[in-house]
Amino acid sequence: MKTPTFALLALMLLPVSPALAAMKASVLPPWDGKTVPTGQQCKLHGGNGATPPIKVTGLPAGTRWIVVEFNDKSYTPLSTNGGHGKIGFPVSGASATLPSVPGMTAKLPGGAVVVAKARSSGRYASPGYLPPCSGGKGNRYSADVKALDADNKVLEKISIGIGRY
Repeated sequence: MKTPTFALLALMLLPVSPALAAMKASVLPPWDGKTVPTGQQCKLHGGNGATPPIKVTGLPAGTRWIVVEFNDKSYTPLSTNGGHGKIGFPVSGASATLPSVPGMTAKLPGGAVVVAKARSSGRYASPGYLPPCSGGKGNRYSADVKALDADNKVLEKISIGIGRY
């Protein structure tokens, strides 16, 4: 067996840094990621929906905002790029709990902002987030969660299911 070279020996002695934690997100109760909770649908279908609260961990260093793009994966016109609206939340640190904010309004609490209103129109038009509004047809709703730095550069993105309605 050969004797390790000085460079290899030096590398072996360096402290091992833990792997960077990948960003993760999950909806919080009463949302379970499988079924849209009763009452969280749009007003046209008897609800007064709000965004699900979301726990995000493993935020990349430098994250200043989380933008959540809400989509109806079962309805092509609103299935991508925040078809049901894009909401921004100011954050700091390695994790954040995004509060639930009301749908069908541009006035949001806690520093949250409407980054882009829902692309719906007519009776379904919303100046902000459009809650699930498929009338209980089983449409699949999702959220793309993006960590942005102070220059609005996307540092990391993940997608999560928020439920069927």
